[in-house]
Amino acid sequence: MPREYIGQNPTAFQRRPHLTKDDAWIRGFLRTVKVGRVATTVDGQPFINTSIFWYDEAGHQIVFHSNLAGRIRSNIEYNPRVAFAADELGQMLPSNVALEFSLQYRSVNVFGTARVVTDREEAKRLLYGLISKYFPTLKPGQEYREVTDKELRATSVYAIKIEEWSGKENWDEQAEQSDEWKPLDEKWFEYYRKNS
Repeated sequence: MPREYIGQNPTAFQRRPHLTKDDAWIRGFLRTVKVGRVATTVDGQPFINTSIFWYDEAGHQIVFHSNLAGRIRSNIEYNPRVAFAADELGQMLPSNVALEFSLQYRSVNVFGTARVVTDREEAKRLLYGLISKYFPTLKPGQEYREVTDKELRATSVYAIKIEEWSGKENWDEQAEQSDEWKPLDEKWFEYYRKNS
């Protein structure tokens, strides 16, 4: 029978607790991973949006942006409770038994409350933080024009206040193999190392 999750914190149970990572690992991962996904819900309908993002350590929040108007803004204004996920995938890991096929991955899940940033100076600071994550050597007012008021009026900047998070990493070199079945030919390990 499945475990009952109703009424539990989102990060209460981990199926494989030995893969769980600590807060320092999570912060480091969020500094480097390139893309995340924001999940919203309206009237029972889930939505997911892929976005670049920045982890603002000082504010302990996830920052991203979108068009001024659109589904993500409408959803957040209707229901600010969100989930956020970011991950990195590595090699495919074959096995000689069906339920042990796997892949290398690193992931972080965040649960919190999102808001539209309305203060102009805060929005600028957060946008510069976002830009500097991806283009750390380029400086506003030097290599590129600073954010203008017109540009701010045409975009939505969001901050997810992190209430809970969890991190997990499975970067094994090989999936579990069973001695109850013939060993998988070594050529398959090599194939997936080269083609993952």
